[in-house]
Amino acid sequence: MFYALIGEDAPGSLETRLAVRAEHLARLEALRDEGRLLIAGPMPAIDSPDPGPAGFAGSLVVAEFDSLASAEQWLADDAYVKHGVFARTSVRPFKKVLP
Repeated sequence: MFYALIGEDAPGSLETRLAVRAEHLARLEALRDEGRLLIAGPMPAIDSPDPGPAGFAGSLVVAEFDSLASAEQWLADDAYVKHGVFARTSVRPFKKVLP
């Protein structure tokens, strides 16, 4: 089943986000290579694809996991969680309808 993993950035976390981005992306690439990643990306803090120093409000990942617990564990092990980029996280079941 698919799950939506949402992380909300902590205030002032842009520098840390950028510092651990490669570690975060490597885990997403592994999901992609396993055929489990539907979509992933950051949510800019302002209405711009390149928010510059405004940074990001958070990130969204939609991927396939065996269970809610395994999706929650994957997110808990992510660099953005471990290094304090995300102030809050949530994981919800996701039903893909379109396309």
